Amino acid sequence: MNTMLEFFWVPFSFPFMQQAFLITVLIAAAAALLSCFLVLKGWALMGDAVSHAVLPGVVVSFVLGIPVVVGAFLAGMLCALAAGYIQENSRVKQDTVLGVVFSGMFGLGLVMYLKVETNVHLDHILFGNMLGLTPQDIVLTSIIAIFTMVVILAKRRDFLLFSFDPQHAGAIGLPVRVLHYGLLMLLSLTVVGALSAVGIILSIALVIAPGSIAFLLTDRFDRMLLYSVLIAVFSSIVGIFASFHLDSAPAPTIVVLMALLFVVVFLLGPKSGVLRKPASF
Repeated sequence: MNTMLEFFWVPFSFPFMQQAFLITVLIAAAAALLSCFLVLKGWALMGDAVSHAVLPGVVVSFVLGIPVVVGAFLAGMLCALAAGYIQENSRVKQDTVLGVVFSGMFGLGLVMYLKVETNVHLDHILFGNMLGLTPQDIVLTSIIAIFTMVVILAKRRDFLLFSFDPQHAGAIGLPVRVLHYGLLMLLSLTVVGALSAVGIILSIALVIAPGSIAFLLTDRFDRMLLYSVLIAVFSSIVGIFASFHLDSAPAPTIVVLMALLFVVVFLLGPKSGVLRKPASF
């Protein structure tokens, strides 16, 4: 019995693990709320693009001696704005534009990273450093996560209508362009907030997977928001706990867990589980 209690309690007894649990849960909750709108809007690849685009901003921030958050945020917004401009002024579809923009930005970031001597480790950019966060990282990430959650919850109905039908949203007087760029700003902020803690790979998963899984579970949007947050928080806690005992990196472990949850819900989900559907003859 004591051995079993130690198995579950030991990961929570270390201060660095407590910080990892706290900051990852905050980021996961904020990203999960945002994920629902990205999935409904069809902007899932936008989260991927912005996450990759922050790399050049990180390197430029180091060269100029400015906070990494500033450079990463500006690079993410530049990527989002560039993708929107190209889509509006060409016949190329959005997914193609995003593929070109985010791969180009990420490639540029890698070239700059290899040419400029920085003290930023590439593994920390890709996979985060949630076990070695500084107090400044924790405070900044917490502020960004809480701000994102407050804005999304306060304006969730406006964002919902904009995501489903932007023409109708404009017709009834909602500021469509403000909502459009506001959603992009929140996406960039969330990715930047997640960068130091969970890295690019997990930030991509957090802004796509929870909303996708919740979408398969319910047709009601309020429940979708709730399910998305619960999925992200559950995956984060269990993933960090498992990484401690498996001696693996926390961020990839969380990503794998969310991918497995998606497969399980896709196959067995109550709404559209493939294996639950009656066979048609």
